[in-house]
Amino acid sequence: MKPEKMKVAVLSGGTSGEREVSQRSGAAVAKALRSVGVRLVEVDVKSTKVEIPQGTDICFLCLHGGYGEDGSIQAELDSQGIAYTGSGSEASARAFDKLRAKEVMGAAGLPLAEGLEWNEENSWIPPYVLKPVADGSSLGVHLVRTEEEAKKARKEALQWKGTMMIERLIEGAEMTVGILGEKALPVVEVRPGKGFYDFRNKYTAGATQYLCPAPISKEQMEAFQRLALQAHQALGCEVLSRVDLMVDSEGKAVILEVNTLPGMTDLSLFPRAGRTAGIDFASLCLKILELSWAKTRKEVKT
Repeated sequence: MKPEKMKVAVLSGGTSGEREVSQRSGAAVAKALRSVGVRLVEVDVKSTKVEIPQGTDICFLCLHGGYGEDGSIQAELDSQGIAYTGSGSEASARAFDKLRAKEVMGAAGLPLAEGLEWNEENSWIPPYVLKPVADGSSLGVHLVRTEEEAKKARKEALQWKGTMMIERLIEGAEMTVGILGEKALPVVEVRPGKGFYDFRNKYTAGATQYLCPAPISKEQMEAFQRLALQAHQALGCEVLSRVDLMVDSEGKAVILEVNTLPGMTDLSLFPRAGRTAGIDFASLCLKILELSWAKTRKEVKT
């Protein structure tokens, strides 16, 4: 079925701290799809009991954080026999849990920053990163370079509702690579004006400089794309993802995380990489629908 003939439900909002960002992603996707004649309805997800409109052929997921990227909504839609965009429930759950994802990618021989579950007894010497095991948009992330910063980070970490993890801080350039289908998009280098690429720098216009394609050699570009695709495949992801990397002063890259439902706002990295590859935003949304529908049909046949 062609996207133009589908009845699409664009799901956004959600119950996580990324609700506002998710709504912006959903609004952008809905506007783009309407511009090319796709019939759709926008669904504001306000709880974990979402009602999908009758006659929906496929859900375009723009949910970020819990009940979006953790596999829950995917499992619910599977149980109802409703198609949706992106990875399945198991792959989503694997990628969303950063410690679990590290275990899987480590077993595949991929380069990672050392990390483990954090508790008050962990006494690493700075520098390190203290961050939630399962959350997005850099919410709750602390870069710790001094003992004073360590005290503040530990205090705030104890107030965080979910599990925290501690990870070696890799100083260097931050790169991100979008995956669409079985191909890697052009590498984007992210340069925040102040501090690190936190929630403010991600979603404030002008706060961060984005270089796409990244100013790196062809060899590096291909190596980082290959690494991102390997991470995507190791976790069992499908259709799309965005893989974040850190590159040290020697040019060595390590994988930070894999995002199964990357942002789709005007400032988001995935659409930016798509544009550099010659795919405008509406075409990118259509491609995601096509690939997701094809994946669903393949699953039904098998």
